[in-house]
Amino acid sequence: MSTDITTTSEGSFIILGTRSAFGKSKPVITVGLTTSPLSVTSVLDEVKDPRAGAVVFFAGTTRDNFDNRPVSHLTYSAYPPLTLRTMSTIASTILEKHGLISVYIIHRLGEVPIGEESILVAVAAPHRKAAWRAGEECLEIVKEKVEIWKKEEFADGDGVWRENREGKGVVKVKVNEEEIVGGDIPKS
Repeated sequence: MSTDITTTSEGSFIILGTRSAFGKSKPVITVGLTTSPLSVTSVLDEVKDPRAGAVVFFAGTTRDNFDNRPVSHLTYSAYPPLTLRTMSTIASTILEKHGLISVYIIHRLGEVPIGEESILVAVAAPHRKAAWRAGEECLEIVKEKVEIWKKEEFADGDGVWRENREGKGVVKVKVNEEEIVGGDIPKS
């Protein structure tokens, strides 16, 4: 399958394969990056299929604190060509491994305010067991392998760059400073 990147006003996407669902042509796999707010409804509509007995959906939402420190917002950074190809490889592997009908992964880049989603993952499968396992596995592999960096910006003006993984790759920065202290994690 081709991994050509399509860029629209809504973001950059890789779409793999097509299927017919509810009288429409829909993608088998969609992965995307966008700076716009994520649409839960759009993602669910894209993965639904009359052959699917289960759709599992995950929304990662910006919380207002980390380690008992007030967070003002998160900022995400990535190199889209590499990130999208990694996401499409993960989606293809999960689709095949769990016998899924469709997979949709989208991650927001740039500033994500408190209470808004930074990632949506949805999978559709004939049966719930495969969908549950695939949804969780997909999210965990995305968090482990996808080249996205997260900057937690705190209410006191400090910020911390992290790999987009739980508690790893910490580089402390001041929000208004030009240089990032240590490491080669990209600037926002």
